[in-house]
Amino acid sequence: MKKIRSYFILILAAVLMTGCSGLNKMKKNAGLIKYEVTPQVLQTDAGVVPVAIKGVFPAKYFDKKTTVTATPVLTYDGGETPYDAVVLQGESVQANNTSISYNGDNFSYSGTVPYKDAMKVSKLVLKAKAVRGSKSLDFDPVPLADGVIATSTLVMKHGKTITMKDNFVRIVPENKMADINYVINKFDIRPTELKAEDVIAIKDYIKAVSADPNYQLKSAAISSYASPDGKFDLNEKLSGNRGTSADKFIKKEFEKIEAAKAEGFFNATTTAEDWDGFKTEVENSNIQDKDLILRVLSMYADPEVREKEIKNMAAAFESLKTDILPKLRRSKMIINVDKIGRSDEQILAQAKSDPKVLSLEEMLYAATLTTDNNEKLAFYTAALEAYPKCIRAANNIGVALISLGKADDAITALVNAQAINNNDVVKNNLAAAYMAKGDLVKAGEIYKSMATASTESKFGLGVIAITEGKYDDAVNFLGTDPCFNLALAQLCKGDVNKAKVTLDAMKENCKGRAPYLKAVVGARLDDRDYMLNGLRESAGIDAAWKAYAKTDLELAKYWNDDTFKSAVQ
Repeated sequence: MKKIRSYFILILAAVLMTGCSGLNKMKKNAGLIKYEVTPQVLQTDAGVVPVAIKGVFPAKYFDKKTTVTATPVLTYDGGETPYDAVVLQGESVQANNTSISYNGDNFSYSGTVPYKDAMKVSKLVLKAKAVRGSKSLDFDPVPLADGVIATSTLVMKHGKTITMKDNFVRIVPENKMADINYVINKFDIRPTELKAEDVIAIKDYIKAVSADPNYQLKSAAISSYASPDGKFDLNEKLSGNRGTSADKFIKKEFEKIEAAKAEGFFNATTTAEDWDGFKTEVENSNIQDKDLILRVLSMYADPEVREKEIKNMAAAFESLKTDILPKLRRSKMIINVDKIGRSDEQILAQAKSDPKVLSLEEMLYAATLTTDNNEKLAFYTAALEAYPKCIRAANNIGVALISLGKADDAITALVNAQAINNNDVVKNNLAAAYMAKGDLVKAGEIYKSMATASTESKFGLGVIAITEGKYDDAVNFLGTDPCFNLALAQLCKGDVNKAKVTLDAMKENCKGRAPYLKAVVGARLDDRDYMLNGLRESAGIDAAWKAYAKTDLELAKYWNDDTFKSAVQ
């Protein structure tokens, strides 16, 4: 019995030794496994870090009774992030995992992990644990790749806002008009005409505007007419004499006004036969045969023929003599002035002290006179308080809040603006507010809900496309106007030379982003000078780019370059 027990123990020990021996041998020979990592340098797109791994096992390596759980892991300062594990099994293992032949075999793996900024400086290692029966053994981590290229994360995640414009006009043309009417074939001004309401009003107007510093007299136009009945020669002389009498009258009113002494201030014209006025008066009349009269006017160009044909319509002509022709024997006087509004300085000062004194357009205009977003917000708020239904004030409050970095307040303000008028401008700005908050999904939904896409909404959709790794879409959305995000999208989709053209055409430096991207472009094109110039420019704008460059794998081939080292010191 003792012999049997001893024999069983020996067998068990042999089995255990065989299991340990198999695991140890696999661990010892792990260096014989060949790994191919794609991409060779990891890169983040659409907020994740993808990796593909192919492993090749030599013959007689993978123990038939062993199961290996292999886990790619990104390790970095402060932590690590594992990819999903792959489980491989020897050909004698009864399980539903990837089977590896003892005679040599391979496996393929792909996976992604969410990107973190710390992963920019990291290592990708493969951790493996082998199990054979009741025994397990951890293999030494196998280094596969260093770091993650994070160029796509440089995207500037902001939308473009639209400020609704004011309609403020400082100089507003204004005029006052009066008619002096004459008796048939007369040109003298009757005393009753001087007492007419419109004539008295124009005289008072001249006095008022000449004394008001907010008005500037520009000109006085006198147009004198004769009605289109009678002989042309007589009418021509008659209209001229009427012009002389009216000119004398109006000049007397300007005798003591300095502005009237300017050359060309008075402008006099005469019309011998006022057929245009005749046509207008007929069109606006209730004369029974007016359509027939108008046809005659259109059929005959000769004034004498016109007059003859119209006189042939006896009944109609009687109406013309009493209702139409007397209105055409006149001199029309028009006084042209410019109404001068408040100056920029006056408007801005008033907006700061008591904006309610200003008109709506002045309130909205005041906000364009300052670069202080807090003042803009105050002026637009005052405008909305005074005019609660003003969509421009409501919308512009949201824009000002976005500029101040108050995304939540901007969203509230723009939702209120939608209650007034849910137009595309408000939608665009609401989407921009959600972008500022970091909610790109909501922003995208709002952009797509707009009735008509705008340059601003396309820009926002382009930014979102970059964050989703859809670089072709991003380039299409962003159009042709040079901007940082367009250059970034072009670079990420592989159009390095186009990215260079875009960057070179830019005027903004985007807080150093644009010149830094030039450094990346230079590195990809093996243009050392272009790379160094971009790096120096970005570092001169913001020294933080020096530290960024030291760990940016885009520039890794220059890390040991003395000039590069000097630029990032």
